[in-house]
Amino acid sequence: MTLLAFGINHTTAPLALRERVAFAPENLHSAMQEACAHAGLAEVAILSTCNRTEIYASSESDARAIQQWLVSHTAIEADDLVKSYYCYQDQDAVRHMMKVAGGLDSLVLGEPQILGQMKSAFASAKEAGTLGAELHATFQQVFNIAKRVRTETAIGENPVSVAYAAVSLAQQIFSNLKQDTALLIGAGETIELVARHLAEQGIKHIIVANRTLDRAQRLASEFSGEAILLADIPEQLHRADIVISSTASQLPLLGKGAVESALKKRKHKPMFMLDIAVPRDIEEQVGELDDVYLYTVDDLHAVIDENKKSRVAAADQAEEIINEGVEQFLRHQRALNAVETVKAYRQKAEQMRDAELQKALRSLQTGANPEQVLQTLARNLTNKLIHSPTAVLKEASAGSRHHVLQVAQELFDLSLPVASIESVNSAANNSSDASEPQ
Repeated sequence: MTLLAFGINHTTAPLALRERVAFAPENLHSAMQEACAHAGLAEVAILSTCNRTEIYASSESDARAIQQWLVSHTAIEADDLVKSYYCYQDQDAVRHMMKVAGGLDSLVLGEPQILGQMKSAFASAKEAGTLGAELHATFQQVFNIAKRVRTETAIGENPVSVAYAAVSLAQQIFSNLKQDTALLIGAGETIELVARHLAEQGIKHIIVANRTLDRAQRLASEFSGEAILLADIPEQLHRADIVISSTASQLPLLGKGAVESALKKRKHKPMFMLDIAVPRDIEEQVGELDDVYLYTVDDLHAVIDENKKSRVAAADQAEEIINEGVEQFLRHQRALNAVETVKAYRQKAEQMRDAELQKALRSLQTGANPEQVLQTLARNLTNKLIHSPTAVLKEASAGSRHHVLQVAQELFDLSLPVASIESVNSAANNSSDASEPQ
């Protein structure tokens, strides 16, 4: 089986393309099950965020199978996907997953939300029954390394999240937020962080709009705000100076007509609107209105880049931890490769033991001398156990395969006289020299 990490992200594809391959949370289970059934994947997990859609799989197929399935399952065109996707295999896939979980591959270097999103992807795959032993072990190692990156480096200090960048961008439009009202659409983790940053900057009033009123009320109450339903947005929109939206809706929630009506009620007082959802919550045409400053998640780069410099040294440290993590993972995988050989060797030894034991018991039952029976048992068992290795070692020596002898010394923990070891090493070196072209 090959481990694959296939995807597109903010560095390889624009928002217009990313939103066409975004998976809604309620569709993840069926999508993963379909991928296993139709793309020939033995195991699969899907991570879908505003900045990336990635498919992690264990498969005997290659990237083409995932590519074909993704084209058939989503609205993306094959040519667009070919220009934008990346695919890592085996240890490179593990390394990529560790960088993603550690925040090193994020739009915001070191942002903490991605680890929680990866854990959610892991849990969803487990619930859908598409997570097997290989992906399970991979995710566990990925999570362990991400935790080390967080605790052993400064990558998470002075957090610069998408939410922080969103509020910073709003401050560039409205220098004094203490006179402004913010309408936050959604009630997830990102919107909660936005609300906290706005509150820290002294925002005058916060309105939270959500599909369910209870969740909106819980969030709004933390900031002495008010809660409304999504259906109430058109009649309340004129009150908002700042609109920041982040939902999982597959269709836009705000259209050009609703915003035009709100602007008339505001007497064309400017509105700052930031859509950090993928797919977008606010129709692209809203940006054509004169009194609207509409931004998307891709417009946050400039704000974020200024905050990257302080994290570069921490990122270098994190890369070292990830390198260690990849090596640990590979050592573990190589160790697993020996399991079947060890089991077979143990089974063979136990069969030899049982056969000799039965002979010894039969001899004792016929009245044979117990001491002689034990000596015969020990001698026969020893001879049987060393017969095959001895034959192989003699054949290897005769064929000048001296590396086999060196491995045997390590395998059987043999302490040979110095002269014998030097003789084997010398023979091995001479054999190596002789094989080199003159």
